[in-house]
Amino acid sequence: MSRGPRYRIKPRRRREGKTDYRRRLALLKSGKTRIVVRRSLSQMRVQFINYHESGDTVIASAMGSDLKSEYKWSHATSNTSAAYLTGLLAGKRALAAGITEGVFDIGRQVPVKGSKVFAAIKGVQDAGVNCYVSEDKIPDESRIMGEHIDKKIAADVQKMKDSITGGN
Repeated sequence: MSRGPRYRIKPRRRREGKTDYRRRLALLKSGKTRIVVRRSLSQMRVQFINYHESGDTVIASAMGSDLKSEYKWSHATSNTSAAYLTGLLAGKRALAAGITEGVFDIGRQVPVKGSKVFAAIKGVQDAGVNCYVSEDKIPDESRIMGEHIDKKIAADVQKMKDSITGGN
């Protein structure tokens, strides 16, 4: 290990590869609510977070497991359709909390065109929350509806979308 008066150890989350502090600072300087999208192997998590010096506060949140527990979603929570519905649910909860706009935060994830992360952001936008994301990054409507998996999922996604939005 290096030693000396000028040697500085990087912060733990930077060493572990969990936080890019330059990107985080740029997002915080905007002053807008961050729309944080994180994915695991089994589900998505979408959170609306405000910055405070004492610590970040989660204003609204939704997880893929909420689809199963509250809306009786019978399919996997790890696919593109479930990511879209999770974003839609989080967006509706954010609107109920008074949030109308935000800035997209995917953390250390690589922004791949058509990925589940962008499907979740499309759900947030369809709920009515303003956030900018390039249209060429968002997956096709057929993938969002789940037609690439099964026709039954496409019908269930539409039913779930209607029940989350209240039929609008």
